[in-house]
Amino acid sequence: MRNILLLALKSLRNRKFTVCLTIISIGLSVALLLGVERIRTESRNSFTNTISGTDLVVGARSGPIQLLLYSIFRIGYATNNISWESYQDIAALPSVSWTVPISLGDSHRGYRVMGTTSDYFTHFRYGSKQSLRLDKGIEFSDLYEAVLGAEVARKLGYNLGDSIILSHGAGEVSFVKHEDKPFTVVGILAPTGTPVDQTIHVNLESIEAIHIDWKQGAPMAGVHISADQARRLKLTPKAITAFLVKLQSPIATFKVQRTINQYSEEPLTAILPGVALQQLWQLVGVAEKALMAVSGFVVIIGLFGMLTTLMTSLNERRREMAILRSVGARPAHVFSLIIGESILVTALAIVVGIVLLYTLLAIAQPLLVAQFGLYINISFFSNYELLLLAIVLLSGIVAGIIPGWKIYRYSLNDGMTIKT
Repeated sequence: MRNILLLALKSLRNRKFTVCLTIISIGLSVALLLGVERIRTESRNSFTNTISGTDLVVGARSGPIQLLLYSIFRIGYATNNISWESYQDIAALPSVSWTVPISLGDSHRGYRVMGTTSDYFTHFRYGSKQSLRLDKGIEFSDLYEAVLGAEVARKLGYNLGDSIILSHGAGEVSFVKHEDKPFTVVGILAPTGTPVDQTIHVNLESIEAIHIDWKQGAPMAGVHISADQARRLKLTPKAITAFLVKLQSPIATFKVQRTINQYSEEPLTAILPGVALQQLWQLVGVAEKALMAVSGFVVIIGLFGMLTTLMTSLNERRREMAILRSVGARPAHVFSLIIGESILVTALAIVVGIVLLYTLLAIAQPLLVAQFGLYINISFFSNYELLLLAIVLLSGIVAGIIPGWKIYRYSLNDGMTIKT
């Protein structure tokens, strides 16, 4: 077998241009197939690891997926806010262990600003119930202090003591800024691989302070309240965007959820994060299957390209095969030679695809984290990915059977005869 592969390698070297094109074609398709699978699985893992240890997420009446996306993943916008009184009523329920209020709507250079309380750093969990950890500095305690996510600090080059200006609205470009009330960076969180890394955290009262002289999304004409004046005012929030709930016992989850969903003071929605995630996967499952199908067809097309290359070269190689037969090669050896070429081409294409995949992942990883908060782990292949590679290699062998069988049937006389 070793001699057959060495002979096949030398044969491929004589046709290196077409062989290289075939290897690159199949390699690209393998990289696409593995890339789609890696992004699919890692995006699920990234979403799943974003929040843990929270029983309910509560927001204004909307769909479960929409509420999950804007409150946890900072994607999209809330349909409405929740009054502070409603939040306090639900937080006071006997079954509730703790709550963490969230106020969204402002930004800084494209990154979301989230108003919350110190309970957020105490109770919020991600991954396998991992708690948030400060890489530098301390939690906010003053009205105009901010704690940055790891990616915000790294991307924008901020450090402790730097001053930042928040902008009104959540867009990347804002023409309305809260320049009269600057914030000081007092803490930078350790990386989490979740949307926390792309978030700027401030005190809940800070959101009220920067909007104290605003009305209906715009500064009030002729009214200006300075940062120092705002400190002396009552800054109890009038409304928040959403809040997280942890219950005394998981047994009470559905009862409290029903109570919130039937809350009479205003329309609210309480969701179970895990259930909402499953609904999200069902929604995108069709697209995932479509992408995998497209990737599979691309691999098949690449293998057909190899089959075409082998088939079109058979006429040119009849004399070569006949000479091999004349020096003692059996028909099985000739057949094995073609199969060996298919194995080598497919194996080399898989290696090219793997190298290309990891190169692209290394380049795309920081970009995906910065733009979408999606962390793609660069790790060894999963069992399913190894199965895909095995299927590609097996398909390459199968693709070599057709030209191998055809060359097997060529006789010595047919190979030595010039047909006219």
